[in-house]
Amino acid sequence: MSLTSTANAIPSRADAAAFAGTCPASLVRAVRAEVRRGLDWPQTADCVARVLRVGLPDPADILPAPLRRGDPAGYQSYLLYAEPDGSFSISAMVWMPGQETVIHDHVAWCVTGVLQGREYEEIFALADGGRALRLAARNVNPAGAVNAFAPPGDIHRVRNTGDTVAISMHVYGADISRLGNSIRREYALPVRA
Repeated sequence: MSLTSTANAIPSRADAAAFAGTCPASLVRAVRAEVRRGLDWPQTADCVARVLRVGLPDPADILPAPLRRGDPAGYQSYLLYAEPDGSFSISAMVWMPGQETVIHDHVAWCVTGVLQGREYEEIFALADGGRALRLAARNVNPAGAVNAFAPPGDIHRVRNTGDTVAISMHVYGADISRLGNSIRREYALPVRA
């Protein structure tokens, strides 16, 4: 079972774990140490980003070959690890060329690292008293790029603008094995220049 951003059914922890890839134990220990410091969300995200910058794994070390190919039906998210106390989880996302998320925000802080390929990210801010979105930034994230963010200010859309499959690692300050995904809200508001 893959966990996708549009999944309606919330998988059980056992179902999600049955299809989990592997996450380096050293990375889990390092993330756990940062989370246990008890800092606020933006600080925790920045600390976890520093950990991920020095510990980005090779995609072949975390996902079997069939999962690294992508799915023409849409990008896929595969759970790699969920901390037993629910304080964080780690997943890998696999994107075929042209696949993208909806504009969304998150339930908690998040850190992303691109392992393979290239991801294009658009960051938005609420405008017109919350009746529209304003494009605030655009980022092209090549392999090796690591980004951290925390609510509020985490409204974005991500797409694979490359010609090959992109794979990224996502560390969330929530247990997506229980929640199903990290999305708090999807936005269908008009985007203002």
